[in-house]
Amino acid sequence: MTNPVSDNSRRRFIKLTAIGLAAAPFANALLSGAAKAADMVSETDPTAASLGYAADATKSDKRKDAEAFCHNCGLYTGKAGEESGPCAIFQGKLVHANGWCTAWTKKAA
Repeated sequence: MTNPVSDNSRRRFIKLTAIGLAAAPFANALLSGAAKAADMVSETDPTAASLGYAADATKSDKRKDAEAFCHNCGLYTGKAGEESGPCAIFQGKLVHANGWCTAWTKKAA
């Protein structure tokens, strides 16, 4: 006489193993994209050009506030002291911490 519980467990094990083997190549593809580094935004990027983005704020003739830099902008989410970081305006790209654009807003204290 066969035990119905062991047949159920064996079928479940085989089914889960087959699903795991089928999903393995996709897991590698998903995980490899997560660690990809972001690119720096270029001054010639259409969005950057329309906002007058300058990688070096001191070279921008549109900037009126001498204290305005990306690193002290409310839209900049980079870490203090780093050379570059993400900006809410340029989704998926990094800006120079010492850069500037016309979207600059003073960071809340």
